[in-house]
Amino acid sequence: MPEVSADSDLKQRVTELERERDEYKKLYVSMLEQMRRLEAGLVGQKRERHIASSEQLTLDVVSMLVTAPEASPAPSTTVETHERAKPTGRKPLPEKLPRVVIEVLPLDVQREGTEAFDRIGEDVCETVEKRPASVVVVRTVRGKYVSKEKVDALKVGESTPVLQAPAVELPIPRGIAGPGLLADTIVKRWVEHQPLHRMERTYGREGYDVARSTICGWHEAVALLTAPVVVAMWNDARANSPYLCTDATGVLVQDVEKCRRAHFFVVVAPEKHVLFGYTVKHDSAAVERLLEGFSGKLVADAHAVYNHLYESGDVIECGCWAHTRRYLYKALGSDAVRANHGLELIGKLFALERAWATVPPEDRLARRRAEAKPIVDDFFAWCDAEALKVLDETPISKAIQYARNQREALHQFLSDGRVPIDNNISERALRRQAVGRKNWLFVGSDDGGGTNATLVSLLASCEMHGIEPYAYLRDLLCVLPAWSQTRVLELAPANWRATSSRPEVIAALEANVHRQVTLGTRLPTNELPKRS
Repeated sequence: MPEVSADSDLKQRVTELERERDEYKKLYVSMLEQMRRLEAGLVGQKRERHIASSEQLTLDVVSMLVTAPEASPAPSTTVETHERAKPTGRKPLPEKLPRVVIEVLPLDVQREGTEAFDRIGEDVCETVEKRPASVVVVRTVRGKYVSKEKVDALKVGESTPVLQAPAVELPIPRGIAGPGLLADTIVKRWVEHQPLHRMERTYGREGYDVARSTICGWHEAVALLTAPVVVAMWNDARANSPYLCTDATGVLVQDVEKCRRAHFFVVVAPEKHVLFGYTVKHDSAAVERLLEGFSGKLVADAHAVYNHLYESGDVIECGCWAHTRRYLYKALGSDAVRANHGLELIGKLFALERAWATVPPEDRLARRRAEAKPIVDDFFAWCDAEALKVLDETPISKAIQYARNQREALHQFLSDGRVPIDNNISERALRRQAVGRKNWLFVGSDDGGGTNATLVSLLASCEMHGIEPYAYLRDLLCVLPAWSQTRVLELAPANWRATSSRPEVIAALEANVHRQVTLGTRLPTNELPKRS
């Protein structure tokens, strides 16, 4: 009996030690990760920079310290260098800026007049100045006219035609805000990321006291007006894009007791549209609503919310090598040798992609198969060899496991020259929501999230095509109320340059009195027209 009891105690003790070992390993891995984040936040940028050989870096630093005194230039050389670098003149100011010419006369010339002197030359100096922004009231007067030949008929009560110009069409029917002001508030809110209370104060300083609730109402109305354009962009992206890139980020939504969490998805149809969708939940149903009807290749991260799309085979998963690289980067602090080797292989892939950035898709595919595929094969052979050598739950183990799980998806770029090697285009698009979130902190409601997604889709697409967002929105709001609903895709940023160059669109824009005021071709006046 004593022997049985001793064996039982020994097994129990071994079990306890194994449990303690697992707890210490988890704590060790957690502390390593926290130290890595702390170090990155205090001593370096957040950008993932990889140095292939830390030993070479150390030798370079030592060499620099040893040779620095001998390599220092003589004082005279330094002086000569500074003299050569001294600018010879100022950079010319842009010609497109309006000029205000001011001539300053000497006191004697002011007293006696310019007729008493001969002008023999001049010195000209240009400076840049800022005038206050201007909010103006556009008073539209539509006179009523009758023919002089029929005035007598009008006096005796007979019917006679009364001539009057049609009312100027406004983006918001019976609204107080014109297209220029609406565009300005939208750009301030979602391009410059100004919260509503700051915008309220900005307009107050310009002499126009407008409540933030009023601005919110304007934006909801503009989102409703422009929704058909964005819906057409979504339909075009899902139906005509061979591949899409997508990602998501969280956002807080104001609620009764405390803020709840919702999400913004971004879907990029490269070279065509940048589309945002607001969803209450980050789940498969939300993804299904956004990508319903799409068939093709989807570049996304490995999140489970996309898995149901791949089951039918209509949507093909394309992995992101930047995500794979990120996992390896996190493992640098705990397993530098293995992480460095994996990062070197991935770095070669990205170097090749940069060299092929302007190559046509067909040529890029041929080069990928010839030069990139051997690197990919080496990478996964290394992953398979190292998978059994690393400790479970360590950063390097997670990195290798992520790559192996995504093996097929990470190979997709080798079968299509159009598909990018990473999903960075989606992440860059999401930055505008992340930057804005630091300023406005939360959205006021689910309707506010939808308004945000609709208008930001237009603004982000403008950025993709190099279109100035204020001018685009102003002109869009001038023509959209009278535009045919069957041709709204023509008004999307992807098609705007072609649409806005058509003679009938140019004529409609030039005839819009509100646009004339914003361009300064029709100057405001406080004098009312004289009545006869």
